[in-house]
Amino acid sequence: MPDMIFDNWNALLRTLVLGILSYGFLVLILRITGKRTVSKWNSFDLVVTVALGSSLSTVFFSKDSSLAQGMLGFSVLILLQLIVTRLNVHSQKMQKLTKAKPALFLYKGKFQRQAMDRERVPESEILAAVRSHGIADLEDVGAVVLETDGNFSVIGKLGEATSSLADVTGFQEGS
Repeated sequence: MPDMIFDNWNALLRTLVLGILSYGFLVLILRITGKRTVSKWNSFDLVVTVALGSSLSTVFFSKDSSLAQGMLGFSVLILLQLIVTRLNVHSQKMQKLTKAKPALFLYKGKFQRQAMDRERVPESEILAAVRSHGIADLEDVGAVVLETDGNFSVIGKLGEATSSLADVTGFQEGS
């Protein structure tokens, strides 16, 4: 039972030193690679972030993992994320693989039930998004879109031009 509470001073010292060094390296590499590495998440970014956290935890607590292995693991994950995001900028096919398309849930005051069912979003969440934008009447809403990062965009009355909705699933010009 005492081993569960305190093993030895060397284990504590190892955790402290590896924790400080691996955390410092992770912060440094994230800083070098730029804002996109830690920007708002789509599902791909979330997976990378969880994997980084898991790797950090392994370096902290596993006696079978060295600092060098942890640093290499961080570097590989971040390098792969940089490659994928760079490919996303230049390739529509890659974007389709790694990013969901935004979905239209409310258009000109009318709920888009098929999209809501497909994305498993209840009406109450859409109403909350509309209220959070200070709009009381659904007739005053041009569109509510679930963005690729999971946030709702609420667009007021629509004019003739609706070009910002061009890449949204369920939107058809002139509808």
